[in-house]
Amino acid sequence: KEERPPSPIIEVDNLEEFVLRPAQQGVTVKCRVTRDKKGMDRGLYPTYYLHLDNDKKVFLLAGRKRKKSKTSNYLISIDPTDLSRGGENFIGKLRSNLMGTKFTVFDNGVNPDKANADWSNVRQELSAVVYETNVLGFKGPRKMTVIIPGMNADNERVPIRPRNDNDGLLMRWQNKNMDNMIELHNKAPVWNDETQSYVLNFHGRVTHASVKNFQIVHGSDPDYIVMQFGRVADDAFTMDYNYPLCAVQAFAIALSSFDGKLACE
Repeated sequence: KEERPPSPIIEVDNLEEFVLRPAQQGVTVKCRVTRDKKGMDRGLYPTYYLHLDNDKKVFLLAGRKRKKSKTSNYLISIDPTDLSRGGENFIGKLRSNLMGTKFTVFDNGVNPDKANADWSNVRQELSAVVYETNVLGFKGPRKMTVIIPGMNADNERVPIRPRNDNDGLLMRWQNKNMDNMIELHNKAPVWNDETQSYVLNFHGRVTHASVKNFQIVHGSDPDYIVMQFGRVADDAFTMDYNYPLCAVQAFAIALSSFDGKLACE
């Protein structure tokens, strides 16, 4: 087995800035996601932690599903112990539709109902994830589409602040209005006769077969892996991301793949 190469030296001076900033071009940010199921309700509502996959194991983000929420709703925090919606460490959230097949990722701005005059405090949509329901049930690999805001000439994310639910990334994508948006897909795995399974080459970063393993690519350059995610132990996963994704986008996309309702499990 190839050894998992560690993350390059990455300075995280300001955590809040770092997790929302796109990865530097040419640098793969290599991370590790751990799932904690300990405690009374952690079996149903595990906490997920994201660390840089290097010697220092720098903490980046924590995520947890909200209770009493009709749809799947994950809070994302820059503090491993404070996963409250009102806290100052709240940095983003992941929300699903009722079916649990479409997800939207928001930053920590406010709901459009509470907008200030110039709309600058309104939450941005950072990403959307669409899982195609798999008619075959257990048989075939998952298909996912990831929609993210486009980048401007300075390699910064174009802010997408929908005024209502009909103006978000999902609606724009459904209406084929792709201005300032990028559409990505998971790379189709290849059937391997020897192992009788679908496989992807993770270059040593993933060691366990799982329906949750995936790589995200752009149609025009399927060899450039924008993000990859896969299991390395029962409750440990590697998550690597590249430009133009930031840590919050990549972590939220990974969290969506844990959700229990997916019709394609």
